[in-house]
Amino acid sequence: MSVLLDINRPETHAEVTEVFYRYETALVTNDVETLDALFWASDQTIRLGASENLFGQDEILAFRKARPGVGLARRLERVVITTFGDNFATTNAVFTRAGWPASRTGRQSQSLVKVPATGWQIVSAHVSIVDLEK
Repeated sequence: MSVLLDINRPETHAEVTEVFYRYETALVTNDVETLDALFWASDQTIRLGASENLFGQDEILAFRKARPGVGLARRLERVVITTFGDNFATTNAVFTRAGWPASRTGRQSQSLVKVPATGWQIVSAHVSIVDLEK
């Protein structure tokens, strides 16, 4: 099946990996301009966060601008990037933050589409925090 879907072609996977780590750097440094540029400029873009549900580019940008720019550092525990053909990809990451109990972990997933005019864009994102010791 992977041959039919053209999963993880090296050049496509490298492009998405670069976008993922550019996003990660922008996230932990609160680079709102880069974060905004990486999200698809559409009312169809969705970001479901740990404590917010954001629908459309305007809501996502307003959230980014209002969010405090401190305490954003995190450690990536696991990252899985999967590309399907040349125009669609998913990224998934598990992360922790300093000061969190060992049982707490964060999860982030993104769907990306390669848009002809702007390149790889996040079209859907989800972030959640879970305590694994329940």
